[in-house]
Amino acid sequence: MVAPVNQEGDNAINIELGEKEAEGIYSNLVLVSHSPHEFVIDFARLLPGVPKAKVGARIVTTPSHMVSLIQTLQENLTRYERAFGPVQRRG
Repeated sequence: MVAPVNQEGDNAINIELGEKEAEGIYSNLVLVSHSPHEFVIDFARLLPGVPKAKVGARIVTTPSHMVSLIQTLQENLTRYERAFGPVQRRG
């Protein structure tokens, strides 16, 4: 599957989404570490009764991309809450 992003003029980007990636992974645990030059984000799944979490995906990105990611996540959370109401945080 190829999804067009930002279709305005010469800035159009086509993003290819493979079949495996389109299935997604479930994550209920996120671990973030960083160095002066990069952020590492591990998405993991922790199952009840299992003492070990399994990382399903790791993203390595620059600090400037991390800022953009945080802004994008915040914008989308705001849109979600406008449509569906506030997300209830668990203690």
